[in-house]
Amino acid sequence: MNFSRILEEYLKNSTLHGARFIVDKDASWIERIFWVLCLVVSWYASWLLIKASLSAFENNAISFVVESSYRDWSTNFPAIIVCESKNMDRIQEVAEQLWGSDHDFTLEEVLSEIAFFRGESYHTVHECSGPDSTTSCFYSNFSYYAELVRSSCVDSISNCEWNSKPFECCKYFHRMETELGICYAINSLQAGKNKGPKLNMYSNRYTGPGTLKMELHTEATVFILGTEEVPTLVTPKTDFLVVGPYISFVRYISKRDIENDEEIRQTSIQQRNCRFADENILGVHNYYSYSACTVQCRKDRQMELCNCSSHLSPNSPDWQLCNMDGLECLNRNYEDLSVIIAKWSKRRGRKGLVCDCLPSCTEVDITTVYDSKDTMTGTQAISRIEVGLIELPTERYKRNLVRGKLDLVVSIGGTTGLFVGASLLSFVEIVYYITIRPYSTYMYEKYRLRRLMLPRRFH
Repeated sequence: MNFSRILEEYLKNSTLHGARFIVDKDASWIERIFWVLCLVVSWYASWLLIKASLSAFENNAISFVVESSYRDWSTNFPAIIVCESKNMDRIQEVAEQLWGSDHDFTLEEVLSEIAFFRGESYHTVHECSGPDSTTSCFYSNFSYYAELVRSSCVDSISNCEWNSKPFECCKYFHRMETELGICYAINSLQAGKNKGPKLNMYSNRYTGPGTLKMELHTEATVFILGTEEVPTLVTPKTDFLVVGPYISFVRYISKRDIENDEEIRQTSIQQRNCRFADENILGVHNYYSYSACTVQCRKDRQMELCNCSSHLSPNSPDWQLCNMDGLECLNRNYEDLSVIIAKWSKRRGRKGLVCDCLPSCTEVDITTVYDSKDTMTGTQAISRIEVGLIELPTERYKRNLVRGKLDLVVSIGGTTGLFVGASLLSFVEIVYYITIRPYSTYMYEKYRLRRLMLPRRFH
């Protein structure tokens, strides 16, 4: 069968509205033109609506609402992460172990920069590179020396209380690799590879707002972040406390969570414009978050510029870590690596890091409500930290799915049914008339001819 014959037979028997009038032999040419125009307009209108439905499904499938039915909520406490920022006593002790008591005291500055590396290393580059470098310098394996200096959990944190109930600090504060070095975190997904004992730090109307208290024996930065977030070189100042000895710090916060509808998981990452923690594409941390993504972004840029990454880069193999030449390169490119900027700022020539990072789907909004800092008396060089919820949350955001895959199917089906009277079987008919029917007709004709050509005695 030729194509025109197939098309004529299909239109004559099609379930699409108006198609049979185009090939109706009793219809005039005016009637045929009328029905062709009707079909063209109907199909075009159908295509426009289907295109609009697809666009809405891709770009407007998610809606945000504010929930206030708070009576039965359980609110998880933020992650509290303690990162040592300075320890001159420990640096002096390690320096004497390495170089003896009569060492050059500039080497202590070098050791401090290595142990508490923040992107710049002025003393290290000045003292340990070039023709006039100090012979006692070390030129590689910086992570080992950083580990020598940094205090352990037991030496850093003590006297922990949750809602006035004491608990063993280092049982629940787990080791956490960050780009600031080794930290200790409680209630964090990223710490201890999410293994080990977990303290129940949920607050509800029966427990009241939660409060965490502890004592620190070293100068440190205490980060207050979402459970999947990590400390970075550019963490906002509102998200951490810089603590030192003989000071009592108190901070009360309010917390607003983002809840996700169960069907949100069915949507693509591009549709919801966020990633869940277990949708991880990063090498530096085990779970995804915006801050973890920026750490990966900075490491990738370090590898691109210097062919190595900072010796404090989390979860990085030894062969990727910088030696002295690499450290000098990082110091030289500090401005390009330390600040995160928008793409349009880069086009204007501003120095900085452009990171294409999506937010976390479970990001939290933490706001400082009350802060105080008081001087302590006593002989022990410790600091006391108290972080608590000012009250139980009364609002939270919720991400709802308003256009799912089923909604898309119903929309497309309704559009084609309304404008052209088509169903799924109508499109099966097209395939049938183009492929199966011509082939079956050909085989039948071939069989009939063979029967006619056989001698009569075989009939």
